[in-house]
Amino acid sequence: MVDSTSSSTSATSSLIQSLGAGSGIDFGALATNLSAAQFAARSDRLTAKSETLEAQISAASNIRSMMLNLNTSLGTLVRSGELARTPMVANGSVATAALTGTATTKGNYSLEVTQLASGQRLASNAYTASTDTVGAGTLTLRFGTVSGMTFTEDTGHAAVDITVASGATLADVATAINAKNSGVTAYIANTVDGAQLVLRGQEGAANGFILEAAEDVADPGLSNLAWTPSSGSGQLLAGATDAAFKIDGLSMTASSNTAANAIPGVKLTLTGTNAGSPTTISFNDPKDTIASAMRDFTDALNEIMSELNAATGIGGDLANDSGTRALKRKLSQFAGAVVMPNATGTARTLADLGLKTERDGTFTFDTSRFNATMEADPDGVVAMFTTGIHGVYSSFDKLYRGASSTTDPGSLGSSIKRYNKQLTQASEDLTELSEKQEALRIQLISRFAVTESRITSSQSTLTFLQNQIDAWNSSND
Repeated sequence: MVDSTSSSTSATSSLIQSLGAGSGIDFGALATNLSAAQFAARSDRLTAKSETLEAQISAASNIRSMMLNLNTSLGTLVRSGELARTPMVANGSVATAALTGTATTKGNYSLEVTQLASGQRLASNAYTASTDTVGAGTLTLRFGTVSGMTFTEDTGHAAVDITVASGATLADVATAINAKNSGVTAYIANTVDGAQLVLRGQEGAANGFILEAAEDVADPGLSNLAWTPSSGSGQLLAGATDAAFKIDGLSMTASSNTAANAIPGVKLTLTGTNAGSPTTISFNDPKDTIASAMRDFTDALNEIMSELNAATGIGGDLANDSGTRALKRKLSQFAGAVVMPNATGTARTLADLGLKTERDGTFTFDTSRFNATMEADPDGVVAMFTTGIHGVYSSFDKLYRGASSTTDPGSLGSSIKRYNKQLTQASEDLTELSEKQEALRIQLISRFAVTESRITSSQSTLTFLQNQIDAWNSSND
């Protein structure tokens, strides 16, 4: 099958090669130039429009990218806790501390850890190997408190049944226990006495456990794995205990080694004991860190405002863009906006933190204003740098998201979306115009081919007549 497009192209090429053969005129170039001239004005307008749109998209996208980078950096800094009154434990081997965000804490506290929370550890009687069969039936884990030779079940903690099939090995039992995800894990320890099933429970005195066995009479032996405090089977390696510690001399307990809000707003992770030698928990003063962060924030805002001023100035790529102008206006009002509406102290706006807007729209950091606010309301200043619904980060994040929105027709994001759509349309229009220009060129070539054919025919006739006249003249001589 012959491709019609290829045939058309070949035919056109042949025409181009033949044009001018008789007349001496380059009809191919003439057709190209005439078709280009026909669409030149529209093509130039579309090309210029595309270049303008590309410049507008680039400028707007750059501003949005700068906003995103500042928003991301500010969020990372706030979430790191570097701007908060971070708790510090003098004896780092005893505990670590972190803020919970539930309260603002300051001052010093003493911490004495007398006992770490631990989970119960139990080892079964020894077997020759992990591949030894153990009998069939059902093993049942019951949870509660083990104290001496007694066990008090926690009826609110559901018992867990583990079915053991006939032919199951010691290793199979460990796998079956782990599959229950009950909080008790199992593994096989190959000791000097042989293979032993080891069970490990969760931290906390209430997470102790016993292991009961209901044997299949046809395949006995499962009771060898059972354990209670009063039985002689198995070995209790460690009992389940709560953590015991003192805060400022007051005795406290926790079911795990993580104690949340033992000190308001602070989570303690206990890692060691220091009975008789209390350590100190204190909180750093973040004033210098916050001041440094505000200087960096001011510099970053100035970089964004500089781009906005250049883009919206006379001759700027976004001089008439409503989204860019709206963002510039909101940034110029940002310092005076209330970012802590529920504040009871003096720290309510970014201006209170020293952010000052100059007449030209740029920003400066007012150290005196910052120091005065920090002196009058240190807790309020610290509270402004949290990840809550109010504060410096949440306010700028709201500003960034509003500017990036594509649903608000007056936003920077909508401007970028609109420009991209217009650019796509301009590109499609250019493609369509190019196709029309090519169609006209081919049409002109076809017309010129007819003209060239007629000229060639006329030249042939003229040559014939001239030869005939020359022959007549020769015969008369």
